[in-house]
Amino acid sequence: MNSLVTRGSLFDDFFKDIAPGFYVRPLHGDGVPSPAQIKVDVKESDGGYTVHAEIPGVSKEDIHVSLENNVVSLRAEVRQHDEKREGEKVLRSERYFGSVARSFQLPAEVDAGQAKAKYDNGVLVLSLPKKVRAAGQRLNIE
Repeated sequence: MNSLVTRGSLFDDFFKDIAPGFYVRPLHGDGVPSPAQIKVDVKESDGGYTVHAEIPGVSKEDIHVSLENNVVSLRAEVRQHDEKREGEKVLRSERYFGSVARSFQLPAEVDAGQAKAKYDNGVLVLSLPKKVRAAGQRLNIE
């Protein structure tokens, strides 16, 4: 599947470097990531695939992985909000919510029952064993 380039990203980078005062960013953290910002590395071995996906700033409860035949789908929900502390008067409160999803196809079917996922320090690691095909059975001819 192709990665889509966001419209105007070239100009955004240009103006961010030339005139940083005119580039508006969220007050804290980065905005909701685009699908292209989920960086994925896929490695194949004889027994299966190992996927490393960078999804920083998201709790593991907000990451959803689904497997269907040889298609892997990743979805993450981003929730960021300001905290109110005791004794503070809130003058402005900003929060944003969003989700990002990415799917890709593997060359062979995956055994979803044996698949494993681990999330640590912003990196999701998937261990996806290949589905074992039953060897052809010889038929007796009568």
